[in-house]
Amino acid sequence: MQERKLQGQRNLHPHLDKFRKLCGGKKSYFAAAVCIITLTSMVTISYLRLQRLSLLPKIIQEGSKCRGEIANNTITALRGNKTFIIAPYFDDRESKVTRVIGIVHHEDVKELYCWFCCQPHGQIYVSKSKIDVHSDRFGFPYGAADIVCLEPQNCDPTYVSIHWSPHGNIDQLPRFEIKNRKAETFSVDFTVCISAMFGNYNNVLQFIQSVEMYKILGVQKVVIYKNSCSQLMEKVLKFYMEEGTVEIIPWPINSHLKVSSKWHFTQDGTHIGYYGQITALNDCVYRNMQRSKFVVLNDADEIILPLKHPDWKTMMSSLQEQNPGTGVFLFENHIFPETISTHTFNISSWNTVPGINILQHVHREPDRKEVINPKKMIIDPRQVVQTSVHSVLRAYGNSVSVPVDVALIYHCRMPLQGNLPRESLIRDTTLWRYNSSLIMNVNKVLYQTVL
Repeated sequence: MQERKLQGQRNLHPHLDKFRKLCGGKKSYFAAAVCIITLTSMVTISYLRLQRLSLLPKIIQEGSKCRGEIANNTITALRGNKTFIIAPYFDDRESKVTRVIGIVHHEDVKELYCWFCCQPHGQIYVSKSKIDVHSDRFGFPYGAADIVCLEPQNCDPTYVSIHWSPHGNIDQLPRFEIKNRKAETFSVDFTVCISAMFGNYNNVLQFIQSVEMYKILGVQKVVIYKNSCSQLMEKVLKFYMEEGTVEIIPWPINSHLKVSSKWHFTQDGTHIGYYGQITALNDCVYRNMQRSKFVVLNDADEIILPLKHPDWKTMMSSLQEQNPGTGVFLFENHIFPETISTHTFNISSWNTVPGINILQHVHREPDRKEVINPKKMIIDPRQVVQTSVHSVLRAYGNSVSVPVDVALIYHCRMPLQGNLPRESLIRDTTLWRYNSSLIMNVNKVLYQTVL
């Protein structure tokens, strides 16, 4: 390491000689400014070169076998380090790195190292990570983080261990399988990511209606990060898992941290917001990066409703054609208050099922001039580096807001403008275009699970 630093310093000396020749005799202010900028650039380039050298993997052991226990939990706490590992993913979009999705304390976690075991020769490489805490932490002490490590050039490791030190015994560290190592062809067009099902979730009817609407619109997979739900909801989830529609990711985050059911910090001693929703969403993006053409980031009470197209596939084909190079499509959220209902589609057999019947809620709140409607997204996951809830934080492609006459989010929940009289709401029956298929499909699920 010391030799590399000295080499970096030697590499800087020719630049300094050029600087002296260029700037030694110059007296004008303009020349002085040019010289200062030149020197700053030289120092910056040399610093970045040294920084990259410090991140390069180094062999610390040879002739070893990877014996550490393989971690199988969704959330793994590193011993005493205020760091929680979700999963590592291979990412070669910029350089050959392992990107570990995790949760860290934004101040207390200063250094982490990736330990790679390269078989069959058994070299152990250690690579210092870059810890990138996502900017949307909303004041909580813990936040989603990318722990990014350069991989060894001469091997493609299948497992990685994360440690607070470059020294130690790799056999005592848990090993995590590096996902996305092998390129795959897309197995589905659309995957919906629903983060953090919590609070003994029991909105059974609306959940079934949402999933059946997703399927009508072209979704093949729904990924749910499940913290807790009712026994009745468990039966429904079991049905959808056996059908192949739903994939459940266990999400016991409250076993590790004090979680908040709010999105912003309120000085109440909690550690992370909204059951770690942002971390779950980022994991879902990478989990589906190679198997789904599009990933949809929304909640279980939200449906992106196309107004000009029959389904998402035709809508996205049109949007991509109109917006080449775009990887993120943002859809405006509109509230359909669950407190305002119509007698149409009052289906008696559904009245015994807990939850909301969305077909009876077709009045939406008007826009407010002083309030920007939040958005949810359909993304090309291969163009996204980091996401938040209502926008992406880092991406390679462009982001486009989809006009509300093309599509909007149907969001049936408690009102935000609760004092508005019914006549001030906008009657919007777009959902009813799908009523025949939706009723038939929901009934099939209910008769096999609940009724």
